[in-house]
Amino acid sequence: MSQYRVMPGPEHFLPPAAASMGIRLPNPGEAHIHGVIVPEEQAMEEAARRFLTANVPTIFPGPLVLWAWNEKAAKKATAIRHLFETIKECVTPQQHPMLIPMPDYRPKYPKINPEVEINPNHPNLTIWHNKIDACMFVGVHCHQANLSLKIIRGGTTCYTIAMCAQAGHEDAMLSFRDATAEKIMRLAEWVRKLKGSVKFDPGPTKTKRAS
Repeated sequence: MSQYRVMPGPEHFLPPAAASMGIRLPNPGEAHIHGVIVPEEQAMEEAARRFLTANVPTIFPGPLVLWAWNEKAAKKATAIRHLFETIKECVTPQQHPMLIPMPDYRPKYPKINPEVEINPNHPNLTIWHNKIDACMFVGVHCHQANLSLKIIRGGTTCYTIAMCAQAGHEDAMLSFRDATAEKIMRLAEWVRKLKGSVKFDPGPTKTKRAS
């Protein structure tokens, strides 16, 4: 029996929780890529490559960083803005970086506006509408992030990155743990470092729906 890996979907209508398939969380100083534990710097480089090769590299900041409820949150928000601006500076004119907030977790009915927000109860709508092929969740409470990551993996081909302030996320394709403003800034440095060395191939639209 082959070992389970957390890969871009579409996987299933109801994809399994990665933890139930044997995927474990990294220790401090580590991260995981597709469920394989790696040194954190290796994951930094891979995340930067994913941003630089995506048609629509996107950051989804959640309530923990959108609202300046303490100094740490404000610093993370500043770092996230810096990362986004760095991505914009480093990609080609054919790419379309986006910063789409998840301001709260309430289901939005009858529909959300996928151009300006993402919701954990139906994140695939925002992914599909904007043709997002690589994204990063940051500042989202763990249970809501896990819900979103499973839905995205189940119904889209989008590559997911989680910048988690706690122990990480098994259901992301790539996950960091113990997120700080400094760690987010370090990711921005990796994006700038790899600028020009990573080839962008626009090709056909990468993000697909589950059939």
